Amino acid sequence: MNKESSVPLTVARARALERMLIGTVLLVITLLAWGQLYLMDMSASMALPGIKAPADQWHLDVAVMGALMWSLMMVAMMMPGASPMILTYTRIHQQRTGRGRAVAPTGLFVAGYLVVWLGFSALAATAQWALYHAGLLSAAMGKSSAPLGGVLLILAGAFQFSRLKQACLRKCRSPIGFIMTEWREGPTGALLMGIRHGAYCTGCCWALMLLMFVGGVMSLIWMAGLALYFLVEKLTPWPRPIGQLTGLLLIIAGAIMLLSAAFGGTMR
Repeated sequence: MNKESSVPLTVARARALERMLIGTVLLVITLLAWGQLYLMDMSASMALPGIKAPADQWHLDVAVMGALMWSLMMVAMMMPGASPMILTYTRIHQQRTGRGRAVAPTGLFVAGYLVVWLGFSALAATAQWALYHAGLLSAAMGKSSAPLGGVLLILAGAFQFSRLKQACLRKCRSPIGFIMTEWREGPTGALLMGIRHGAYCTGCCWALMLLMFVGGVMSLIWMAGLALYFLVEKLTPWPRPIGQLTGLLLIIAGAIMLLSAAFGGTMR
């Protein structure tokens, strides 16, 4: 009797240990990303070596370095909010296969998720370079000009009221719902599921992420604030009123910034 009952107990223990291992790895990755950001000189010239070069001298290494910097930021800011979905995928995979060994499929799921954010990082780094050479971004901290900052604030605020924002947020807030509707078998399925989750996550957060240009691309305070807000949106039971209040405040702040710039004041 004891021997028979020990079999499921052993399997359950193995599954729990595997989930603990995966959760620990996710935590370590997040802490390493934040630690690397902390250790870096918080300046656009360090984040993007050579960004002060003329546009026709902007080489591939500068683009790669910029994309890597933004990618590091995305890992630090988005991994905490994605962890519940990742661990839910691990648990469901274990249940469906009847055993552990979910590390590799979970790794593919995470890889798919990060692929989407890596694409966003490449676009953001390109935008940073373009805005700098257009005179709309400072070289020191990567802060936008007041008019551009006002536009970005209003854009992010308005997006908080959009149907796309709400649809993507619902997917991000419901790991079980996402798994039930998006499940795919096999390694390719795990990768595709990660890509789809990354797409929903990016669709939910892209406009707010652009506020890094307002506060400063390498501002740890803005990074931490946005990361905390993303967690609040995904984990609290009042996402809609919080999102709408945030949207209203962002629109007001953007309008004030634009008016200040128009009448010769400064918000910076």
